[in-house]
Amino acid sequence: MNRNPIITDADKNKQMKKEALISVGLYILFFIWWFATGYGIAGTGTPATYTYVLGLPMWFFLSSVVGYVLFCVLTVIVVKFLFRDFDLGEEAGESANERSGQ
Repeated sequence: MNRNPIITDADKNKQMKKEALISVGLYILFFIWWFATGYGIAGTGTPATYTYVLGLPMWFFLSSVVGYVLFCVLTVIVVKFLFRDFDLGEEAGESANERSGQ
């Protein structure tokens, strides 16, 4: 059973553009998260006054550890529900003979 549907070039291009925009959007959200938590809540004063989580300053823990895990999970969810698996080499209505030039 072929799980990859054969779709038209126009549909392929539309889906690829959508997936590229979603990917860029995820990266922009990750950068905003990283910047806001890294610089927005960065400790002021001496390191002795910082709040620590697992031995790391809170701002670093949120920006680098939590952000990484959060956006890895978010990426898996986005790929599972918004991305489509399709064959890039075939177009709807194209038979095996047409593809081989016969």
